[in-house]
Amino acid sequence: MYEEIKTAALYVRYSSSNQTEQSIEGQTRVCKDFCKNHNISIVETYADRATSASKDIEKRVEFLRMISDASKHNFDAVVVYKLDRFSRSRYDMATYKYKLKKAGVQLISATENISSDPEGIILESVLEGMAEFYSAELGQKINRGMRESAMKSQYIGGTPPLGYKIVNKRYEIDDTTAPIIREAFQLFLEGTTIAEICRIFNAKGYRTSLGKRFGRSSFAKIFRNEKYIGIYEHRDIRTEDAIPPIIDKETWEKTQMKLKDLKPAGTYKASQIYLLSGKLICGECGSTMTASKNSNRDGSCYSYYTCRGKKTARTDCHMKNLRKDWIEQIILKDALSMLTDENIDILAEKAVQLNQHELQTTTDIPAYKTRLQEINTSLENLMRAIETGNSPEILVKRISDLEHEKRVLEAELKQQSREVFDIDKPHIIHWLTSLKSGDIQDQSYQKTLIDLFIHKITVTLIPTANPNTPNFQLTITYTLTPLKPKTVAFEPPTSRLEVKSDCFIHVITVPYWHRDFKLPVTRQAL
Repeated sequence: MYEEIKTAALYVRYSSSNQTEQSIEGQTRVCKDFCKNHNISIVETYADRATSASKDIEKRVEFLRMISDASKHNFDAVVVYKLDRFSRSRYDMATYKYKLKKAGVQLISATENISSDPEGIILESVLEGMAEFYSAELGQKINRGMRESAMKSQYIGGTPPLGYKIVNKRYEIDDTTAPIIREAFQLFLEGTTIAEICRIFNAKGYRTSLGKRFGRSSFAKIFRNEKYIGIYEHRDIRTEDAIPPIIDKETWEKTQMKLKDLKPAGTYKASQIYLLSGKLICGECGSTMTASKNSNRDGSCYSYYTCRGKKTARTDCHMKNLRKDWIEQIILKDALSMLTDENIDILAEKAVQLNQHELQTTTDIPAYKTRLQEINTSLENLMRAIETGNSPEILVKRISDLEHEKRVLEAELKQQSREVFDIDKPHIIHWLTSLKSGDIQDQSYQKTLIDLFIHKITVTLIPTANPNTPNFQLTITYTLTPLKPKTVAFEPPTSRLEVKSDCFIHVITVPYWHRDFKLPVTRQAL
């Protein structure tokens, strides 16, 4: 399950004075044991002490640093002792897990066997997708405020470049670190290589703006950052002489000319997304089918799924490799066909039920609401007693006590309600309907579709007269179990591909064409 993960960061946390440093040590030990058992190298450990997972996210400094580092592709996964160490807020869980997912980083619980049943997948997929949807709407509002600040050349967030500090929302030169920037430019113009500058700076104990050792990429950013010559830039806003310059323009121009003479530095290429990772099962031996790459004779690369049991020689399996683009296109188009009004309604209803179940079982909200109802009933009875002329001092005191308890409970209820992601059916339907017009070429959109509807695919080999051209039977299990029976036909160039459906299990028998085959499929409901 974790064979593709090579590196990981640990995130550990304790939330109050009732827990101790020992809790951090215990969590770390369990997470390290987990990584050791799965041959995962630990890159870094992030620890937040005495901070809550459900509120004041900005106070979880190490958590936010971990999220930032994940976007730089420093590790493949984040390992936590339990998921509640990551977040207890459903909304925050969905939001930050989605950020990790976009960076290609997986969230793993070292102690919990996270449910992979269809219902768990439905709720997680809906929450993640809606978090992105509403984040985009919120982003539009935030961007308006950021633009106003940018027009005034004010600091609008993020880590200030090395050499600067922020005072009253303005960039000011940091006299402690600005000399490091000047020294870097000077050494570079004197002919010192970037690798040698890294060695010199690290030997002197210099650190980047994030407190890390210098690497080649550090200077790729420094030598091209126009803030060092006083230019403020945010999207289409560009203002010169808006920031105190650390480098004079002559030094800057000479540096840019020298950079042009260097060979272009390699740029980071995001890892290829395998849409069916964790969902594709070998029907011959029961192992998962994992992502692999290979090269053609002409040097070009192609990607495919291969049986893990066969690859590691754990089983005597004869399963053939499956071309990535071929199998993913089939499953993706089948998932897209699930996006009907009827299925959207079923999915939205199920997601709401699951969300309400979690609210009932994992929060104190139901208990608060029940107690508030009891208090209101008691207050009404006491007020009636007073209205009939019975107003002894004990009744008045009881009313005062109940009113105080009511205010406390209402405050607690309001706080907990902010910490959960309480979704309603119309909003889910609105979001799911918007998926119909999504970009089918966008990998994030493809992943959302498959996660929403596809639970697993079991591949079985069907021998043919020609062993080099086998057929495959694909059994697809869907997250939505009450799907009505249907039959769907594919019409590939050379043969017919039939999809027969019975309730929520679809069996597809398909030929496996030449590896360069592109799937020009037309779909037709029969």
